[in-house]
Amino acid sequence: MKIHSFFALSLAVAVLAGCATPRQQPVSLNRDAIGPQAGRIAVAMTELPKREMLTPGADCLLCLASARMLNSSLIDHIRSLPLEDLPNLRNEAAELLRKQGARVVVVDEPLDVSALSGWDGKGQDLAVKDFSPLREKYGADRLLVFDIQALGLIRNYSAYIPTGDPRANLIGTGYMVELNSNHYDWYLPVTITRSTDRNWDESPAFPGLTNAYFQVLELGREEFLKPFAADGVQAVASSGNPAGGAR
Repeated sequence: MKIHSFFALSLAVAVLAGCATPRQQPVSLNRDAIGPQAGRIAVAMTELPKREMLTPGADCLLCLASARMLNSSLIDHIRSLPLEDLPNLRNEAAELLRKQGARVVVVDEPLDVSALSGWDGKGQDLAVKDFSPLREKYGADRLLVFDIQALGLIRNYSAYIPTGDPRANLIGTGYMVELNSNHYDWYLPVTITRSTDRNWDESPAFPGLTNAYFQVLELGREEFLKPFAADGVQAVASSGNPAGGAR
């Protein structure tokens, strides 16, 4: 990866942490939005990110290059691991919604939220993008989105010096937008990290961090799907692989 790309990825951590703008607070799922009379729901995902290592604190170009070099074998390994059931998240959510009587359409192509215009509406729990053009495009009244923003590993730095061991990491947001008003019927930020209780630096297979990676995939999947399961977490676990691919 080029240094400027690595730098941009690290800057994304600051944005995800809410440094630039106030964070949208979580919104509990409006159960009336998923009933048989609530209209059609389109279910979409943004493009999944490349598995990478975030290095918050390594905030100069040479620091980033040093962190990249120090962790290159681990980064190459984490990129080689499968995504398990994560790409199927929208289909699993659609199935859970259908079981509750919702009318659902699954959007096959990745959703590019950045291509949407800004929304200047005033009020609480409103999207900052204008999703209303998607009402006609998808023939839907609401849009359910799963947006995975970072996936792989995170390791904290102080300039050139690592201040901790690498941990498996998933950062994302799930939300449902009412396409007339741009109002959130659901909004859930998800951040999951897992360390390993064994020596992490066991190249080339890195079994401890590999196991932690598969754990965050499964735990993230469960967090996103849990609000749509009529009978809770167990229904979510049974709809996919309960083991989550953990090794």
